Amino acid sequence: MKKREFLQSFLLGAGGLSLLLPETKLFGFTLKKIGEMNGPLPQPEKKYFKEAYHYVTTIRGAECEMCPNYCIIRPGKKGSCRTRINQNDKLMTMAYGNPCAVHIDPVEKTPLFHFLPSSRAFSIATAGCVLSCLNCQNWDISQASPDETQNVELMPTAVVNECLANGCESIAYTYSEPTAWYEYAFDTAKIARAKGIKNLLISCGYINEKPLRELAQYIDAANINLKSFSDDIYIKLNGGQLEPIQRTLRILKEMGVWLEITNLIVPTWTDDMDMIRRMCQWLVKEDFTDCPLHFNRFFPLYKLTQLPATPNSVLEQARSIALQEGMKYVYVGNVPGTEYEDTFCPKCKKKIINRKGFTLLENNLKNGKCGFCGEKIAGVW
Repeated sequence: MKKREFLQSFLLGAGGLSLLLPETKLFGFTLKKIGEMNGPLPQPEKKYFKEAYHYVTTIRGAECEMCPNYCIIRPGKKGSCRTRINQNDKLMTMAYGNPCAVHIDPVEKTPLFHFLPSSRAFSIATAGCVLSCLNCQNWDISQASPDETQNVELMPTAVVNECLANGCESIAYTYSEPTAWYEYAFDTAKIARAKGIKNLLISCGYINEKPLRELAQYIDAANINLKSFSDDIYIKLNGGQLEPIQRTLRILKEMGVWLEITNLIVPTWTDDMDMIRRMCQWLVKEDFTDCPLHFNRFFPLYKLTQLPATPNSVLEQARSIALQEGMKYVYVGNVPGTEYEDTFCPKCKKKIINRKGFTLLENNLKNGKCGFCGEKIAGVW
């Protein structure tokens, strides 16, 4: 196994993302790794095209209003997300019912630590992303177009049926960026909600207010990747801006979506402790203290292979700062075997959930409260 594949399978947990395996059969489908497919890449099929939501037609082309990029797409061209194409001044999504990744995951893998612990999520993704992070661990699909990946047909109703058939309590829109395949995620989430299935949004949060509010009506929990607390770093490292992500966090909280936040600490980029302190102070000021905060370890991937992995000491320091500033539940991810993936009561400080990787070894919650002192523990239990 190549080094990069090993690191990705480690980051994604046992079983890994199905796309990363040479050949995996899932739910009757066969997915192959891009580099190991035989013959030419599949051409886009019209049956996976659907008119995009949230765009306007202008004399310069179709202007997409899905995310803050506001791409103006000329006929025959794609937007920066690689999933939207202008066909005769009508904006179409190429990512509808054709996922390139399908998997069953423990909900902790998403990561959501305070939402239905030990439950299973039916995870899906298509190619595409609205950002272009230099450190992306799933760049094989996030920085690709649906006509460049090996896909299977799985329309929204089929996703829901497979979720039910496999005993999953939720559907996770994850791995790449759901905003890039919004129509597929939106329609699936709406059907899932009607069937009593929970919907999980795992996202960078780079989305405009109107489409976010429409989607959030059907989302039960979200993990938003707050990549840094600097506009300059967002532009250079991720190709985006900070303010839209702050707005996304506020809206999800306002609309009652259970929210957890991830911050990947990238050496020389986002390991500035003063910046991390400012980020935590903002989260406390905006009343996100009950939202679990996950500091994740960076591994050298994609365009930042020259960097080292994040030192454990840096992750521990970030966690300490977050707790000092008033965040109640702070975790360290991608470092298995430490107590920093366990849940501690913010009042009595005792360990109430003991985790090893994505597995719960012990759970001392009682009706959503600490089993030792009775303190209410924020979450959906």
